[in-house]
Amino acid sequence: MNKFIKATVLGACIAQTLPAANATEISLARFFGACEDAGTNTKTSVGEACIIQSIINAGSEEIDGVTIKTLPTDWGNYYDQVKASFAGGTPPDVFVMHRHRVAEFASLGAVAEIGDDLARVGIDKDDWSMNALNAVSYQNGIYGVPMDFHANLWHVNMDLMEKAGLVKDGKPVLPTSPEELMAHAMQFKKATGKEYLAADFAQFPIGVRLVLALMWQQGANIFSDGKATINTPEGKAAVEAITQLFDAGLADPKLNYADSQQAFLNGDAGVLVNGTWVVDFYTAEAAKDTTGLDSYQVADFPTLFEQGATWADSHMWAIPASLKSDQEKYEAALQVLAFINDHNIDWARTGHMAVRKSVLDSQEYADLPHRGEYSGTAAIAKDTPPSERYGMIQDTLNRELQAIWLTGKDVDAALSAADADVQSILDR
Repeated sequence: MNKFIKATVLGACIAQTLPAANATEISLARFFGACEDAGTNTKTSVGEACIIQSIINAGSEEIDGVTIKTLPTDWGNYYDQVKASFAGGTPPDVFVMHRHRVAEFASLGAVAEIGDDLARVGIDKDDWSMNALNAVSYQNGIYGVPMDFHANLWHVNMDLMEKAGLVKDGKPVLPTSPEELMAHAMQFKKATGKEYLAADFAQFPIGVRLVLALMWQQGANIFSDGKATINTPEGKAAVEAITQLFDAGLADPKLNYADSQQAFLNGDAGVLVNGTWVVDFYTAEAAKDTTGLDSYQVADFPTLFEQGATWADSHMWAIPASLKSDQEKYEAALQVLAFINDHNIDWARTGHMAVRKSVLDSQEYADLPHRGEYSGTAAIAKDTPPSERYGMIQDTLNRELQAIWLTGKDVDAALSAADADVQSILDR
């Protein structure tokens, strides 16, 4: 007989389980969205929210003596919620975190260093790729278990691209310079009457990630050695490669995340700039008769300047340092991390790149939909230097970039303001 009674927590809109007697309950904070009917089948769930929740539900059912309670959290203010829980002395026992946040949390002593405890629960860190190991490392310590490597891609409506004459040998023809980007976009609009490119420029920092990629393609960065380097010729060239599309009516800067995604699924945009996390979802949507996306492909982020580069990050799972004082809960939390690590191939079904070498080398991974179409992404993935204040820096950039394309702020003035504000953040 099952040791759990299934229950639906309506307030959280996420499937939960009632703990069996004497089980250690682990609270788990995550974003990725809600999925109230995820179940426990990690092989059939679709989309980030349902795939991760199915893994969590399966762990709650299969890990002896442990149940997992998923906390309701929102992606938009996730880190504010987590920080508030730490400040209140009630952090979650396990929580998801991005690579770019490791320096911030580890430098404050908020997350546990777990390197010496991994093998005990069956986690082989030697099976992680070097990028994955680096992602969870800070000052010679390991502060989490990596779950993926994710990056921005170009999601392509092949029917529209074919109509625009931008398909060759069954693959989308991608621009190789800002000038060619503009030419392709004009050709596309003339042939289809639709906008060439969609992305979330008005809400989350997708626009920041585009500008970062285009700066990296010029060998530049937004800061280095404690000095802000945003207000530069490279920074201006990166921004203007995007704003030229807005100025010509070839892309809409007012789209938020949901609207940009819907425009792509409705067949109203040729290309959507979004991440690896939606590949399986768009694949499923393209198979439906009710969407305007019928022929779907994925492509590596195109190289518009001197060298390939795209924004990338990693998701990982961490444990609060304070939990080490409760050995029973700490061991249970480690088992949860081990279970998620064991299901790396299931999480990779989202479209995210796996972090375990044994998974990356497997036929099951190679057979995942569209995987070969963005096989070059890992080689061009870039990031900013580690910073304890990256969250503040990203928010500053997002504010000033949105001022450019939403309010018409002068590019030079916005980059100058961003440079000054980021320098002030770095100097703190």
